[in-house]
Amino acid sequence: MASRILSPAMRAVASPCTALRTTRSFQPSSRRLADVAAPLPVRKPVGAFRGGLFGFLLGSTLAGGGVYYYILEEYKVSNELLTEDIYSLQASVQRVHTYVQSLEEKIDELNKKKK
Repeated sequence: MASRILSPAMRAVASPCTALRTTRSFQPSSRRLADVAAPLPVRKPVGAFRGGLFGFLLGSTLAGGGVYYYILEEYKVSNELLTEDIYSLQASVQRVHTYVQSLEEKIDELNKKKK
């Protein structure tokens, strides 16, 4: 109610500059209209369940891949060590075999000399 009583008095006191400002319509300039960007594409929100499930599967896959390559590398190393041990055992057996052969030959020679 007070605004109805005071509004004619305020109009009389207002300067012409203020009157122009209130009557001017609000329109953006053509330069601002030209800068209007295309709207962003609408993204479907990823739910917490789907995001959590995707993260779990991604993490499990990466961890499984890492463990697979670690075990594969350990298998190669242990296989190489086992192969080296087999070759050294084979060389030892060969040395023992040649030693036994030489002993048998010496025993045969001694037996021939005694007869």
